Amino acid sequence: MTILDRIKELSKSRDKTVKEVAIELGLGENYLYSLKNKIPNGQTLQKLADYFHVSVDYLLGREDIEKIKEPVDLKDVVSDHVNFEDVNWDEWLSFGGKPLTEKDKMLLFATFYNRDEK
Repeated sequence: MTILDRIKELSKSRDKTVKEVAIELGLGENYLYSLKNKIPNGQTLQKLADYFHVSVDYLLGREDIEKIKEPVDLKDVVSDHVNFEDVNWDEWLSFGGKPLTEKDKMLLFATFYNRDEK
């Protein structure tokens, strides 16, 4: 799969045409179509990766899986699997293989429980 193929796929998934993407990125209207036979410079690759929230490696075909670079709410990820009231913070969490300090544990606990109150 070429870079152009990936750009077409990503554009379509965002209801955009390749031409619209090029214009939004400040590139020539047909520039992205030229990527069928060439690789853009690093700056343009990064601009494309940032626009589509994927890695440069994905665009280059070094990764087959599209990794979305968007913020993830840890509470949403683990809340289906973890009852936070039952968490033994001493066993469950560490930083760099070392236990968390009491202050760090309290900050994490407060983050999970106070977030819904905002």
